[in-house]
Formats: sequence, structure tokens, C-alpha cells
Amino acid sequence: MRVDIISVFPELFTGVLDCGIIRRARQAGLVDIRLVNLRDFTNDRHRSVDDRPYGGGEGMVFMPGPLFDAVEFCRASEGGENGKVVFLTPQGRLWTQETAMEFTAVPHLILICGRYEGVDQRVIDHLVDMEISIGDFILTGGEIPAMALLDSVVRLIPGALGCGESAVNESFSTGLLDYPQYTRPAEYRGYTVPDVLLSGDHAKIERWRKEKALEKTIKVRPELADRRSSRGSI
Repeated sequence: MRVDIISVFPELFTGVLDCGIIRRARQAGLVDIRLVNLRDFTNDRHRSVDDRPYGGGEGMVFMPGPLFDAVEFCRASEGGENGKVVFLTPQGRLWTQETAMEFTAVPHLILICGRYEGVDQRVIDHLVDMEISIGDFILTGGEIPAMALLDSVVRLIPGALGCGESAVNESFSTGLLDYPQYTRPAEYRGYTVPDVLLSGDHAKIERWRKEKALEKTIKVRPELADRRSSRGSI
């Protein structure tokens, strides 16, 4: 997989790309991540990427020219292929684990990190394939959402995690939140690990985990449990 990230602050990604699973996936050749500075595609001495919106209003808007040129550069460069263009914006489709799994099959992602009051609508109409939001809240820019999207996709690429079952059994992959986890010691400050986890009976442990996962989902995210119930999964 190849991922191009278009941003006016590409330096924000340095630490994320050089740590943990993403770093190991890059070193193993599982993912090729390239940072693209949007200001490199400007033509004025101020390297301007935004301007005031027509019709008036607050803030500034990304101009179409630099973004079109940046995406065309990503597509034309070695191994670029066509590339699926994703714009990170609060107005997009809500990002989910299911969508992350779908994205692992995309050979080339081009992520546009929004800023200011948004982008010229012509970019969305004629360049962007999908608008993505990571939640109903506002951030300063699309860099943090891009990091979240990248992390959630890369860890699902076969070989990225040390244990292949980890991505299958965690929260949202099953439609439920994860069950409670415990580790040593079995007793700490009078707080004990549930006896079933110490029993060695794997069938009982599996039943307990499913029950606890359902209990937590009903308590914290009841809409997820309702969704599973409507599918006949509970």
C-alpha cells in the first residue's frame, strides 16, 4: 500500500511515522508513506494556499490550484497509480472500523488535510473521492484525523501486527466493545481477577468474555448492541 499525505504542516507527522506499528510496517515494506507539502505547489513568493471566500464570510478557504497540482503530482510519481483521494473534514462520512478494513484493499491513498474554513468546492466536486470525519467535533486541521485514519488502516494490513488475531478480536471488529482484560498479579490492593479467568476452562472463559463484551456495549454504546440485535447477531 502507498499513502500520500498532503498537508501545509507535514512536519506534524514525523513522530507518528517513526514509532510503533507504523514504523515497523514501513520498514517491512508493507506501506510506503510520503509527505507532500501543499506549499510546494504555489506560484507566489508568499507560498499562499488559501484566499478569502467569494460572497464574504469569515476565515480563509484553500484554493483549488495547489490541491489539484498536488494530487496530480502524487498520481504521476513513481508507483502512484490513480489513487483514491480522501479529504479529512468534519462534514464527511463517519470513519469506522469497517471502513478501515475496506481501505486496506486500496493500493494508493491520497489524504488531503483540510485547514481554515475548508476547501474550494470544486476540489470536492471534481477531485475528492470520499470525505471522511473522525467524529462530530472540530479540530484545527485534518492532520490529526489523517493520523488516526492511517494508524487504524496500517495496523490491519496483514503482517503489521505481531499477532494476526489481535485485529480480529478487538473492539468494533465484532460489532461489540472489547471485554475486560486482566494481567498479573491475580490480586492487587485487595482487587482480584475474576475466578473464571484463572480456571483454565477455555470454553467458560470465552462465554464470560462474550457476556462482558455485550454488557459493556449495552452500557456504553447501546446503539451498537441495537444494531447487532437487528441483524440477529446477539
